[in-house]
Amino acid sequence: MEFWARPEKERLAAFARLREHGAPVFFPEPRIPFVRSGRGFYALVRHADVVAASRDARTFSSEPAATSPAPPSWLSALLGTPMVNMDDPRHSRLRRIVSRAFTPKMLARLETDIQATAARIVDDLIAEGPRDFVSQVAARLPINVICAMMGIPERLRPYVLRRIDVMTEYSGVRGALTSPRALRLLGGNLKAIVDLHRLVARLGRARRENPTDDLVSALVNAEVDEGGERLSLRELGSFFDLLLVAGNETTRNALSHGLRLFTEHPDQRDLLLEDFDGRIGGAIEEIVRYSSPIIQFRRTVTRDHVLNGHPLKAGDTVVLFYPAANRDPEAFPDPDVFDITRSPNPHVGFGGPGPHLCLGANLARMELRIMFRELFDRLPDLRTTGEPVPLLSSFDNGVKSQPFTFSRPARSRVEVRP
Repeated sequence: MEFWARPEKERLAAFARLREHGAPVFFPEPRIPFVRSGRGFYALVRHADVVAASRDARTFSSEPAATSPAPPSWLSALLGTPMVNMDDPRHSRLRRIVSRAFTPKMLARLETDIQATAARIVDDLIAEGPRDFVSQVAARLPINVICAMMGIPERLRPYVLRRIDVMTEYSGVRGALTSPRALRLLGGNLKAIVDLHRLVARLGRARRENPTDDLVSALVNAEVDEGGERLSLRELGSFFDLLLVAGNETTRNALSHGLRLFTEHPDQRDLLLEDFDGRIGGAIEEIVRYSSPIIQFRRTVTRDHVLNGHPLKAGDTVVLFYPAANRDPEAFPDPDVFDITRSPNPHVGFGGPGPHLCLGANLARMELRIMFRELFDRLPDLRTTGEPVPLLSSFDNGVKSQPFTFSRPARSRVEVRP
């Protein structure tokens, strides 16, 4: 984890040197029992290579795991396999079922709820005063949206958030892994996963008996083809795990990085506020490109293959480094410039194109649009103060805390509380 503790500029400079090298570079990994095989990996840092590997799922497989470290095989047997660690046909079946959570109709139904949640967050922010942007704003929005989608009662949401923190700790999101620590984290991670599976299984059983209009009801009851497919309770648990981690971390990180970027680049902030509706879409894409909320996923090579002139063997592992691809000058002119008018912007911040492109990308875009509008509309001088405290991670480009400030609000929106 020493590399990930370095300043961001140093890490980006290292990625630039790897891009100049051309061919993927091999990096050894230490073996950690129950956690890491120790086989090492080839780093994919060029935009073209990341895109090529993302599109070719037959050659670059997400099985046995796209995450790092890979979960032990017995864990999948016990709790099920998350969709992110699957290939077709299992992946396409699950994606077809859960995609109903992200249809335009479902997102349109969510917009009012997201707006009300954002307004409530700013109401509380004004009442409390500025302390930490992450805990007061960025961490609150996505978890409340996801729990509302799933039908999780409000009283259980702080419990769910605590379980997420424990889950992500094992997946490399909360610090370096050594053998003794990895075993301790594994135990905590398993308990957190089991706790959440039990919670959503109880909810799933209740929704089969008495369906409502929440997402759990749709996933455990609705038939999507002649075979009458629906999620089993174990599959529902795995989907809930994935939605909580991926759906929470991406939006949370983009909000935190976004406020810092607008503070550091006041010309871009002014440009956005001149025409919020016309420019917020491009601003969100540039925040995601520039900050790359998720750092990497890995793939296993299924057959001998030549990538960018470099031979790969069946069984090799490659790691797709999204921050490196998103700063590739071959794909982005002036890649280190934060420019909300950048067009085109073929970033891979939501994963590269292909079957594993993030299903929730449009939900994240909606959350970011609504939250930034609420913040800048009501707190026009909102800005960061001082450096953020980064999360030590090889997976999640997260912010643990971010000091910030604002003065008197422009107006109150307490009347929109649900």
